[in-house]
Amino acid sequence: AQVAQAVFGDFQIGYLYVSIVTALILGLAANTAFNGFPVLGSILARDGYLPRQLHTRGDRLAFSNGIIFLATAAAILVVIYGASVTALIQLYVIGVFVSFTLSQIGMVRHWNRHLRDETEPKARRKMIRSRMINTFGFVMTGSVLIIVLSTKFLHGAYLVVIAMPILYFIMRSVRAHYDRVAAELAPDANERVTLPSRVHAIVLVSKVHKPTLRALAYARASRPAYLEGLTVSVEHGDTVELTAEWERRGISVPLRTLDSPYREITRPILEYVRGLRRASPRDLVTVYIPEYVVGHWYENLLHNQSALRLKTRLRFTPGVMVVSVPWQLVSSERIADDPVSNGPGAVRRGEPEAQAAEAFVAKQFETGQDATKPGSRTPNP
Repeated sequence: AQVAQAVFGDFQIGYLYVSIVTALILGLAANTAFNGFPVLGSILARDGYLPRQLHTRGDRLAFSNGIIFLATAAAILVVIYGASVTALIQLYVIGVFVSFTLSQIGMVRHWNRHLRDETEPKARRKMIRSRMINTFGFVMTGSVLIIVLSTKFLHGAYLVVIAMPILYFIMRSVRAHYDRVAAELAPDANERVTLPSRVHAIVLVSKVHKPTLRALAYARASRPAYLEGLTVSVEHGDTVELTAEWERRGISVPLRTLDSPYREITRPILEYVRGLRRASPRDLVTVYIPEYVVGHWYENLLHNQSALRLKTRLRFTPGVMVVSVPWQLVSSERIADDPVSNGPGAVRRGEPEAQAAEAFVAKQFETGQDATKPGSRTPNP
């Protein structure tokens, strides 16, 4: 804008023209990044060099996660550099000319590989001409890259030099992780699924209330070989009251009490479960944990903390399955009635339609309406 003002002076049309065209060019440049990076990230994620989430398309058939990641990274850079174009341009120039130089090297190698197999003279002359063009491009872009690095190294270009090998190492590590997990999960050629000899089911009991009774009902419905309730005695009076209520209700499931002299809950349960595994390694231990489903984020701070810690520890115990039995509190209804937000790839998989159909059927049962009667509204398939 200052250059245009100095050139055109009082000629406002020229000044406005240059300013508008400059803004359009900058907008196009920014849009190019948002068009190119999500696709590049998707290709790298498909090949296992970036997290797989970047390969998922959103409901608008765009790579939403890549767009969000790029926007977040750009916003962080703008904040760190104080929106200084002079500082940010160093990152841009180095990145652009590194890409140009590498692409020209890649094309030279491409033509060299084809020239080794091509025998027709006309095709070879065409390939040699293309290789010369790419070689010239490599020399020019490489020269500019060397000049920029030598002159702007201390002005911010060193950050790109440091960041590139780090990003390379991160991508190689992500690929190595995916390869390692795939090799670990791949079944052997003669591998058979071994069924457990028995299922030992445990229902964690803090008190006799509706979530506990639901967990007991679900556990009994699975028909395990052995089923028991398990509680930890922290306060003797509460344990006596729980045992009396258990017997008064005539619950046929035996209740086992674990002593906890140090008032811990997680450790006694872990030791008991691991003891069952040591005594019968071929048995499967299933732990049913009643949990509350809440509607406000702060309610999670008041509930489910013991269950969360216990689940986290039990997941690292081989041969132990953890089953969460949810109990929806009244506050959770506000979440259930909210419209479902579509995650990346949800529409492509058909999830919102299925969820809408399930919500419609549930609403019919709640209101006592018959969806098959004339006038009933059904969700679109």
